[in-house]
Amino acid sequence: MTRSSCEIDISMPPSGSGCVECLKEGGWWLHLRRCAKCGHIGCCDASPSQHATKHFQETGHPFIASYEPGESWFYDYRQNVFFDGPELAAPSSHPHHQSVPGPRDSVPSNWMDLLHD
Repeated sequence: MTRSSCEIDISMPPSGSGCVECLKEGGWWLHLRRCAKCGHIGCCDASPSQHATKHFQETGHPFIASYEPGESWFYDYRQNVFFDGPELAAPSSHPHHQSVPGPRDSVPSNWMDLLHD
């Protein structure tokens, strides 16, 4: 299956600077991922709640991009491969000063024990 331009919207800005669901629920994340179709920001699969993958499962939007400073990779959930993608609408990452993991006030002291492999 090809990566269709209708599945990547380069004009769609990110939904915010953190995982939408974690912020709403008072949760926390390790790393952030951005849906290349709608801009939804979700937490990575190592994070406790794995909201980026859940977003794919609920919406069928197959492509994500890293939302970490200095990273520019994309991932295709359907083919289980990384790829080089187009430049998406700014910003390309969460703010550099934002804590990782985050958000700082929600991260438990034993956070390393709570990560998924």
